[in-house]
Amino acid sequence: MQAAAEGGAVEREGARLLDGAALSQAIRERLAPRVEAFIAAAGRPPALGLLLAGNDPGSEIYVRNKIRQSEALGIATDLRRLPATAPFREALDIVEEFNAADAVDGILVQSPLPAGMGADAEARVFDAISPAKDVDGFSPVSAGRLVQHRAGLVPCTPAGVMALLDHAAVDIAGRRAVVIGRSDIVGKPLALLLLHRHATVTVCHSRTVDLPQVAAAADILVAAIGRPAFVTRDFVKPGATVIDVGINALTDRGEVVAIFGPGSKKLAAFERRGRVLSGDVHPDAAAVAGAITPVPGGVGPLTIAQLLSNTVRAAEDRRREDQ
Repeated sequence: MQAAAEGGAVEREGARLLDGAALSQAIRERLAPRVEAFIAAAGRPPALGLLLAGNDPGSEIYVRNKIRQSEALGIATDLRRLPATAPFREALDIVEEFNAADAVDGILVQSPLPAGMGADAEARVFDAISPAKDVDGFSPVSAGRLVQHRAGLVPCTPAGVMALLDHAAVDIAGRRAVVIGRSDIVGKPLALLLLHRHATVTVCHSRTVDLPQVAAAADILVAAIGRPAFVTRDFVKPGATVIDVGINALTDRGEVVAIFGPGSKKLAAFERRGRVLSGDVHPDAAAVAGAITPVPGGVGPLTIAQLLSNTVRAAEDRRREDQ
C-alpha cells in the first residue's frame, strides 16, 4: 500500500520513493508562462539547436525525447544530423553556426560523438559552444562559474538532483554527502552543488579504499557510476537519502534474475520486451534507505526538465542583454 507523503514523495515499506516524473511535470508547468511571455516580448519562441552525430541508438532516443518535450512546451528546435563518418570539422561548423544565429538560444551536442572524430572531440566541441548558449553546462566557462559559485547554466542532471532533494524537503546543510562517480557531467558538478549548499562532500571512485564503509557514513548517497545494482544495502546508512543516477539496460536474463529475483515484475517485463532498466543501486537498498529514487522515473525525467529550464533561462538572459 502506498500513500502520499510530504515533499512530493510516496510512502512505501522501507523507503520513501522520490517521484522525479511528477516534479518534472511541475517544472514544465512553471516554465509554460515564461515561454508564453518570451514569445509575446520577442516575437519568436525560445529555440534549441541540437547536433546528433552518428547512429547510437540511445542517443536517438534521448534526442527524440528532448525534441518532443521542447516542442510540447513551445520551444523551437533545430536538429542537425551528421553521419558517423563525418569529420570533426563539420561538427564544429554546426556549433559555430548555432553560436552566430540570433534565433538560437541554446546549443546541445548529444554525447557520445563518433569515435572517428577523435578522442578529444567532445572536449573541443564543448570549448566552442558560446557560454551564453551552453544549456548542458559543459563548457569550461560554465564549469568555472560553477566552481566559483557564480550565476551560470548548470549541468542538467546535477541540477535535477538538487531540485528533487529540495522538493522532497531533504536537509542538505551540515549533512554528509557521498557521490560515487567523478564524471565531469554528473559527479563533479553535483559535488560542487552540494558543497555550495553547505553539505560535507566526499567524492568516491573506482580506487576509493573501503568504498562501502565510506558510503555508509552518508546522509545523502548519490550513485552515478554506470554499473547495474553496484550499490547494495551495505553501502547505505539506515535512513539515508539515496539518489540513483544510473540508467543501465539489462539484456541478460540471468543478470535480471540475480538482481531482481525470479518472481519479480522486472523479470516479467524482461520476458515481454527482452530488456529492462536497472539503476546503479541494488533493489535491496530500499529496505535500509529513508528515501530513494526509482529507475526509471527518478532522476531521468528531471534531466530533460532542467534542459528545458536552462533553454528558457538562456533565452531570457540573452534578450535582456540585447535590450
